[in-house]
Amino acid sequence: MSRDLVLHDWVVAAIAIAAGLAAGLLLRALLRWLGKHASRTAWTGDDAIVDALRTLAPWAAVIGGAAAAASALPLTTRVTGLVNDSLIALLILIATVAAGRVVAGLVQSLAQSRTGVAGSATIFVNITRVVVLTMGFLVALETMGVSIAPLLTALGVGGLAVALALQDTLANLFAGVHILASKTVQPGDYIRLSSGEEGYVVDINWRNTVVRNLSNNLVIIPNGRLARTNMTNFTQPEQKLSILVQVGVGYDSDLEHVERVTLDVVDSVMADVSGGVTDHEAAVRFHTFADSRINFTVILGVGEFSDQYRIKHEFIKRLHERYRAEGISIPAPAHTVSVQPWGASVPHQRDASASVLAGNGLE
Repeated sequence: MSRDLVLHDWVVAAIAIAAGLAAGLLLRALLRWLGKHASRTAWTGDDAIVDALRTLAPWAAVIGGAAAAASALPLTTRVTGLVNDSLIALLILIATVAAGRVVAGLVQSLAQSRTGVAGSATIFVNITRVVVLTMGFLVALETMGVSIAPLLTALGVGGLAVALALQDTLANLFAGVHILASKTVQPGDYIRLSSGEEGYVVDINWRNTVVRNLSNNLVIIPNGRLARTNMTNFTQPEQKLSILVQVGVGYDSDLEHVERVTLDVVDSVMADVSGGVTDHEAAVRFHTFADSRINFTVILGVGEFSDQYRIKHEFIKRLHERYRAEGISIPAPAHTVSVQPWGASVPHQRDASASVLAGNGLE
């Protein structure tokens, strides 16, 4: 009779484990289906939630089946408690990993929605993930009966030594947090440092700021250096820029006619070329009587920093073609060279040499 009871208990335990595995597989398939629908939405937060549930829900079903199996077996009270505590701690760790994914995904989604670019500031994502995982690990230890008070004390004492050993790393970490909190630089901004580095900010992580220049190479700048250096942000407070193009025409040109033609070319470039600002108010400013021409500045509008090269290219091409059609000359710099006869210059040189010798007392 006792043997039949033991066999019955093992059968019930096996059924409980099998039910947990079946439920886990079913939940995994269901969440995969939900993930396909979540990927079609504009909000990326639901993708992070479904991805986290895809990890948590199947494992929770398996752990629930294992707990039911353990309760069905004729185990001692001590072993039953140890098994239950272990399963609960394992579930807490899995839930912590899932929660870390959800929170990190939500933070990344928020960063992308604030900046409006594909890149993100991973420094906040990493900090959030570390905090969530640390809290979950401490809760799991407390569930297992391990006192975390001595551990926290040891971490507090050891943290001072770690902070002294990692001064540069911590300085870069807090500099990155300060940069993002002050909103002076965001991923997607085009910046130029006083040392010459420039490009689009791709990411700000716990140690470095990654910048992609116009040649598509990455420049790695420590956060501490970025916080200390002089920097120009070409994206804030407004992404649109005004660029200046220097032009010159001959002295015989009708300046009123030159201005009208130039403004027409500016308007056509702003309307036709990608990156131009259609509502830009074109402007021409004459400023210098140069040696061979009258110089003036043309003010163009561009949507963002890298658009200026395409806008300048098209503007110069169209302006040159239009000036030729209108008969407006763009003279090249000219210099007049006066050549004296050789015979006339020799006595002058001889007299000069004689005067130098006399001045030195050598004649």
